[in-house]
Amino acid sequence: MGSKEPTTAAQSGVPPVALQGASNLSAEGKGGSDASGRGIDARKENRRWWLKLTLQPLLFVAGFALLFAGLGLLQQFGVLTDGQVKRDEQTGDAGTTRRYICPMMCTPPQSEPGRCPVCAMELVPMDTSNTHVDEQAVQISPAARRVANIETAAVREVAAQQRSIHSIGQIRYDESALRTIAAYVGGRLEKLYADYTGVEVTKGDDLALIYSPELYSAQVELLLARKYHNEGRSSRLMRVTESSGELYQSARQRLIEMGVTESQVKALETANQADSRLRLSAPMNGTVIEKLAVAGTYVKEGQPIYRLADLSTLWLTLELFPADATAIRYGQQVQAEVQSLPGQSITGRVVFVDPDVDPKTRTVGVRIVLPNQEGRLRVGDLAKATINVPIGAVEHRLVYDPELSGKWISPRHPQIVSEAPGKCPLCGIDLVPAEEFGYSEGPTADSSALIVPRSAVLMAGATSVLYVETEPGRFEIRRVTLGPELGDNVVVSKGVLEGELVATRGNFLVDSQMQLAGNPSLIDPDKAIAKPKGDIPARPIEEWASLPAEDIKLAQQQGLCPVSESALGSMGTPIKVEVNGRPVFICCEGCRDLLLKQPERYLKRLDQIVVPIGDPASDTDGLPPISAPVPAQEDSDAILSSHLGRDSTDRIPLEEDE
Repeated sequence: MGSKEPTTAAQSGVPPVALQGASNLSAEGKGGSDASGRGIDARKENRRWWLKLTLQPLLFVAGFALLFAGLGLLQQFGVLTDGQVKRDEQTGDAGTTRRYICPMMCTPPQSEPGRCPVCAMELVPMDTSNTHVDEQAVQISPAARRVANIETAAVREVAAQQRSIHSIGQIRYDESALRTIAAYVGGRLEKLYADYTGVEVTKGDDLALIYSPELYSAQVELLLARKYHNEGRSSRLMRVTESSGELYQSARQRLIEMGVTESQVKALETANQADSRLRLSAPMNGTVIEKLAVAGTYVKEGQPIYRLADLSTLWLTLELFPADATAIRYGQQVQAEVQSLPGQSITGRVVFVDPDVDPKTRTVGVRIVLPNQEGRLRVGDLAKATINVPIGAVEHRLVYDPELSGKWISPRHPQIVSEAPGKCPLCGIDLVPAEEFGYSEGPTADSSALIVPRSAVLMAGATSVLYVETEPGRFEIRRVTLGPELGDNVVVSKGVLEGELVATRGNFLVDSQMQLAGNPSLIDPDKAIAKPKGDIPARPIEEWASLPAEDIKLAQQQGLCPVSESALGSMGTPIKVEVNGRPVFICCEGCRDLLLKQPERYLKRLDQIVVPIGDPASDTDGLPPISAPVPAQEDSDAILSSHLGRDSTDRIPLEEDE
């Protein structure tokens, strides 16, 4: 009852060395021979314990490594693949057709597993329907839809709205309101009345006083000619009277061309005394923006003295993207907010849209004329402009502007608007009706546009596609034409109808399924364009030229490869293979093994492809001789369609598939 069994090192989990130490302490006083024997046994037990601790994990890891290596060898030698192929064939016998496609879409879908003859990647299985293959859509199950988190939204039709184009520009001088004051005659500037930059002047104000001996001589000539003219009036000779009159008018015109005004000429004739000094007058109201001379300077004829600018109107220059610039028209209203006048909006109008795109910035210049009668605007200041334009397909229709409805407008100065026809007071050009610039006489009927969320659109270069849910779980690809963006939405001008559901989330996953199914997708949008029935794709008949004449007839009669169902010649010169004593043409070497592996299956398909041509005399009808030039594209299509009698892209079902 009271006796206890001895505990070993393996049972206690403690290294034998520790137990040995404890036993040595408890066994003091015993004999030395017994202690040494127990020490040897403890060391052996300790060595076995450490070996067991390290070898067991190593053996476990080595076993797993051997298992994975064996699976890899089985996969490499095709043991596992053959089993899957057998199951696929059994499934095909049960009623499901299994097809295989290349992940890189190098070749059309294949009927047998294997590797792609182009990129050597392993073909992946693809499930298709027995009776119908939907080439424009993909079916998503409810479970897969929940996993992919596919969401849809309806295409909405909105009433005619306006989108805002925003841009930042700089205020500049109105080029049509700039003047340069130059010396009409050479002389000395005795005095400058506008003696600093920034002086505001009124039309007729004196700007400078010029001393000119040439001007004095011209004035003396005028006075003498006037005197002779007055004396000649009393002469009885008509010829003398006419001659003196012409001389007088010539002298008077010369003074006017020297810069002397009409009023100054009349004052000279009244005083009857020549003056060697000429006063330069301001030709308009404006501001001296540049003074180019100082008093006492000698100037030559034509040398600039002042530059004046009429600041009652200024230009705001903008840089817009070409897509936005196409919606801008002459005379369109613009709201500008100047940086130095926050919170204050100034209304201007478009005066010019540059016809060229800047090659450096890829933008289009737009000029806005702004009123500045109060002088609050300053040249060089920045301003933010907002231009409202119609959205969608209504951008180029007539727009209604109450200020221009039924009015006449200057073709160069849009701020000049009149109730009746006339001439522009600034440029003298006839006013034109505002309708010529796209403005209606009255309010127009409301137009509409279709919009979808921006997340629904998949874009690749110039291609844009949507996935429309036509039936529950069926997503059809649509190639669309986009308009401008409107907030989080984008205008669709072509491709969808109001109320249709489009995928807004998970559409990339839908597109990947379309790619795996060999259907049209974003990377191959041309397939999404519906082709007319009976349209046969191009056949490179020139690839047949290297075949013997008899083989050309057989290839023409066959038309398609029985394995890939591709047009013979689409992948190079057709390859002739003898199968059960029968010549068969295939499109490439990748189809040879499949054909020889299951010859009966593909011979059945070949019997459905080949259409008897008729008697031997008609075998060469429609086929050009080898020496003849290759026929045109439309000729080759006609030749093939006449013998095949159908679209070669249609899949030919097999009896065993049915």
